[in-house]
Amino acid sequence: MSIEISEYDPRWPARAALAVEELRAVAPGLFAEIEHVGSTSVPGLAAKPVIDLMACVERLDDVTPEREAAIASLGYRREDAGMPDRIFFPRDDAAGVRTHHLHVVLLDGWPTRNQRLLRDHLRAHPEAAGEYAALKRGLAAGESDGMAYTRGKTALIQRLVDRERAARGLPLVSVWEE
Repeated sequence: MSIEISEYDPRWPARAALAVEELRAVAPGLFAEIEHVGSTSVPGLAAKPVIDLMACVERLDDVTPEREAAIASLGYRREDAGMPDRIFFPRDDAAGVRTHHLHVVLLDGWPTRNQRLLRDHLRAHPEAAGEYAALKRGLAAGESDGMAYTRGKTALIQRLVDRERAARGLPLVSVWEE
């Protein structure tokens, strides 16, 4: 299976906003924040056409079976992504094509989440976004393994996140969560 990188679609922010509204409607009060992150959240950036959302909760246990069922009613399903302190819910369309990712993380780390910092850096630095897009296209052209594709982006993502963290006076941390 090949990795699809699409040109930026100006409909992506509206799709993300709708998904946020749907999640807030089915699980009122669960999420302290929900934001559009990932490449589809950066205007002009080529991306895999999957809407990445990140939401935060006080405790992961707040995602009770009842609330998880409500989230599942929108087509999300819980999947073990092997990341600590995170619940991952992918969502596919009726044809089985991945359309959304919902990452639920803890509120206490929200202000310094690397995904949010990377998004903000790419939005503010078009040259970095261009470099990132070129890398993604190159990796997608030669890679069919999604994990290898992701790992291939790690060095650049680390460099960009390090720049943003340094600019904000934050300590440097690994972008790879294991």
